[in-house]
Amino acid sequence: MRILQWNIQWCRGMDGRVDPARIARLARELYDPDVVCLQEVAVNYPDLGAAHDQPALLAAGFPGYSAHFAAAVDTSDGKGGRKRFGNMILSRLPVRQVFRHSLPWPPEAGVPNMPRVAVEAVIEAPFGPVGVTTTHLEYYSNAQRAAQVGRLIELKGEALAHATRLSAPKKKDSGPFTPFPRAAGSILTGDFNMRPEDPLVARLSNAWRDAWTAANPGKPHPPTFGVFDKEFASEPYCCDFVFISSDLVGRIAEARVDPQNQASDHQPVIVELR
Repeated sequence: MRILQWNIQWCRGMDGRVDPARIARLARELYDPDVVCLQEVAVNYPDLGAAHDQPALLAAGFPGYSAHFAAAVDTSDGKGGRKRFGNMILSRLPVRQVFRHSLPWPPEAGVPNMPRVAVEAVIEAPFGPVGVTTTHLEYYSNAQRAAQVGRLIELKGEALAHATRLSAPKKKDSGPFTPFPRAAGSILTGDFNMRPEDPLVARLSNAWRDAWTAANPGKPHPPTFGVFDKEFASEPYCCDFVFISSDLVGRIAEARVDPQNQASDHQPVIVELR
């Protein structure tokens, strides 16, 4: 199972062009992913050059994949429509369940911030079901990021508890009450807006394993942000990660970063499990 993690900056490339079709085409041609995890997917943001429904356009660009979008920001556009901004998972493997988790958003005066969300898909991988979650944590506030990291770790524990819960079927276990076993194995991807040396990365690495470190021991993380765009980064650094639960670490065949792609201000991260 090949996973692509990519913050696509509302499909805006380094040439300034907003082009969902290009994102989809490059993802398919360059990486041939089974599961695609995207951040900064926009709906109806003309001020960003993203006036269209990007989840729909991206879904059309991945024929044969199911598409699952979660809006972190969902507001009126003042004209009877909605503006949405969030994360997306596309999968050409069967998806058993989908969950959308709002992350903590503690108020912090004087700091730019916005709501954050994690979308989780329980995917039928060739080696069994696995929960894949993608998210995008707060950029400006360490306190908000810390709260969001804490909730992600709680969600992992909740999923594991559901996976191991044994209960005899009851009459009411029908319709929306129909139980679906959760997956014990889990993968967490996203733009975490923190560097590898951040203590919060260590917290996540204690709950999961960092796929790059597991696959490339002793090698520093290659930069995933600020490689081509210097607006928000004075120097390139890594802030996009794929974390793998310990039971899946032995399946990691590859973890790499594409240093050349300029279709976004972030670099794609590719992880393959066998």
